[in-house]
Amino acid sequence: MNRHHLPIDVRDLDVRRPLNAFPSIKLKLGFVIAAAVAATVFVFWLGLKVGIWPSGSGILAGVVAMVFVWFLSRGMTSPLREMAAAAGAMAQGDYSRRVTATSHDEVGALARTFNEMAAELAATDRVRRDLVANVSHELRTPITALQAKLENLVDGVEAPDRATFETMLAQVERLGRLVQQLLDLSKLEAGVVPLERAAFPVEPLLEHAVREQRLQAPAIDVAVTVEPANLTADGDPERVHQVVANLLENAVRFTPQGGTVEVRARRGTQGVTIEVLDEGPGIPEADRGRVFERFYRTDPARSSREGGAGLGLAIARWIVDLHGGDIHSERRDPKGCRMVVTLPETGIELPERVTRV
Repeated sequence: MNRHHLPIDVRDLDVRRPLNAFPSIKLKLGFVIAAAVAATVFVFWLGLKVGIWPSGSGILAGVVAMVFVWFLSRGMTSPLREMAAAAGAMAQGDYSRRVTATSHDEVGALARTFNEMAAELAATDRVRRDLVANVSHELRTPITALQAKLENLVDGVEAPDRATFETMLAQVERLGRLVQQLLDLSKLEAGVVPLERAAFPVEPLLEHAVREQRLQAPAIDVAVTVEPANLTADGDPERVHQVVANLLENAVRFTPQGGTVEVRARRGTQGVTIEVLDEGPGIPEADRGRVFERFYRTDPARSSREGGAGLGLAIARWIVDLHGGDIHSERRDPKGCRMVVTLPETGIELPERVTRV
């Protein structure tokens, strides 16, 4: 086990770092200098008292002062040495190293900030690894299906009929959706997507999104209710349309054939509320806080089979956060899920940039 993983006794820290109680590095340095001078004078005087030559007493006093300074200052510099070692480990890809931060001065504050930075870097590295693995998996599935179909066509195992080409086209479209979602998410996370906020009528926007979904799933009935009919909201209509389209795509995917998806909009106390309700199996209580994470699926097998990459809700959350609004899921009785989006009124201070892991 590495040294930085060993449990540390507080009493041991007090011995190795006797100046931890001082709130400032300046006070520590002043105390060390004063203590060194006092020790030098005392040893020199003591040497003279016992009959040691002045030159000998001076040398002895200097040695004692150096030992005294070393003992007191090692606790002041040990966090810096630990940070140097941890930074070297981070350069090699090890983000698990942490610095012991027990002092209350500027070095202690630096050590605590260093630990926070290391934790964030570790989380970022973990997200990066997960992202690469998930993207590789999502790309591999349609590419493998396309490769199999093309090999069968080349080898003459399958005839080049309409059904084969439709299957290949569906896989190409899935690849296109995934790439576009990854690009959208990358832009949103980088904060390079400007919002063109304006007052816009809600009902035409919802009707447009619903018509698009009806083309994709004609067997699912999608109903729109807007109260009042002339309801307007403040935001970027193109981005709000993207949110509604993503929510509708999820709702339609999990609603059984012949079922109904409802889209409702109304004015609430916090702004305009848009709800998308489906008749699917719903979201388990344990998963409600994670459904907006990238690539997260409550039913991995089903979602993967039906084409969901687990990015739609993550994109929706980013867009709503950029508007300064709120998005969450609720249980629908007797079954199903209710996704609720709230867009605030004009004049609410918006975040400069939204950061999510």
